[in-house]
Order: sequence, then C-alpha cells, then structure tokens
Amino acid sequence: VGCDRSKNLVDICGEKHFQAFVCDALSVPIRSGSCDACISIAVIHHFSTAERRLATIRELARLLRPGGTALIYVWAMEQEYKNQKSKYLKEKNGSKNKDKEMNTSTAQRPLSDQEPDNSSQDSALSDQLLNDFKDESCGAKTVADFRLPVHTNRTSFHSQDLLVPWHLKGGTKKKEENVDTVLVPGGSKESQELSPVFHRYYHVFCQGELEAVCRSLDCVRVQKSYYDQGNWCVILEKL
Repeated sequence: VGCDRSKNLVDICGEKHFQAFVCDALSVPIRSGSCDACISIAVIHHFSTAERRLATIRELARLLRPGGTALIYVWAMEQEYKNQKSKYLKEKNGSKNKDKEMNTSTAQRPLSDQEPDNSSQDSALSDQLLNDFKDESCGAKTVADFRLPVHTNRTSFHSQDLLVPWHLKGGTKKKEENVDTVLVPGGSKESQELSPVFHRYYHVFCQGELEAVCRSLDCVRVQKSYYDQGNWCVILEKL
C-alpha cells in the first residue's frame, strides 16, 4: 500500500489499480507494528526542520513490526563522491538555452514553515547531532536571515537548505497561485508562452547526517548506510 501528500499522484495509482491513499508522512493512518517493510524515497529532504525530519523517521519506525525493515533515500549534498559525478550532474537536460531557463530565478526567497515541533522529546539530541555536520567539511554555506538561495539546475549544491525550481510544462497559471513565470525558449508558439515555475524546498543531507539522525532513535538499528547516485541511503531494522 502506498501513500502520498499529492491527491493527483494517488489518483494515478488508483487508475493503475494500486492501493494508495492521501496522507502526511508525519501522521500515517496505519496501525503501529503492522508493516513488514516500509520505504521512503525522496520525501524526508522536503521537511524544513530537523525536528520534522526526525519525527518522519520515527513515524516510519512506528509502522514496522519488530524485525521489520525500512529503506530511506534522501538527496545528498555531495553530488560528486569518490571522484565520480552523480547522474544529476551528468545529465545537462538539453541545450544551453534550457540551462539558462532553469537559472532565471536567482533572488533569495524567505523560508516559511520554520516553526519547530516542540512535542519531539529528543529534538535537542537531534539538533546536537545535526549541528556536528554543519561544519567546513560539508561545504555548506550558512543561510542568513532565514532566506534561501534558488538552486541552479544540474550543478553542485552550495547550501544545505535551498529552493529548487520546478517548471510546469504545458500547464496554465491559476489566478490564486503565487508562482513565478519564465519565457520558455523555442521556435513554436506554444514554447513561447509563459510557463509557471514553482520553488520546492529541499534540505540536502551531508555524509553521515541521515545515519546520525536514525541512530538517535532507540527503536531502530541501522543495518546499512550507503551512497547511491547522489543520494544518501539507510536500511533500518525495528527493534
């Protein structure tokens, strides 16, 4: 069974006759200890605070039966690892014009939704662990005044907390949507129309950070921690 925050994506699962429902990763409406295995792919790096990222992993562990396993993937700060570039850096996604299109928004934007989850009992421990990784070895810049840089597509990361442009192809901009627009280069009339650009929040993880957060929970054991094509990954076992 699958779950997602997006109703449209869940509807696609239903059309393909898969079981899926809409929910929040911080509160999954499934009985505790009822899952043999869980996966969380490209989800946790979208939560804007250390407390919420920890709470998401705790919720994932709650679903597992004793001895059950979980697989977690998050985007890595290190897109070049052991002298090899990730597919993300290698795939230039077309022409120079395309690259230029992705770089149109360079101004920093305010970060909303920064309120911490004070109900987390071990948030202090999580903060202590995460602060250990925010040093020069990570190569991340400190973001001042709660403002986030907009990432340049297909390039290395220079900040752990950032916004990544998402270009809605062939979509129409609704009046109530607060989005930027860019002029898409090309010869056809359709490609010359303004296309909405959404900015998605990411927290990219430094080496060891995801593993450290998982180890702060006493209900799971880290079976394996590894790097896979620009992602940090862990396999957990429920104790």
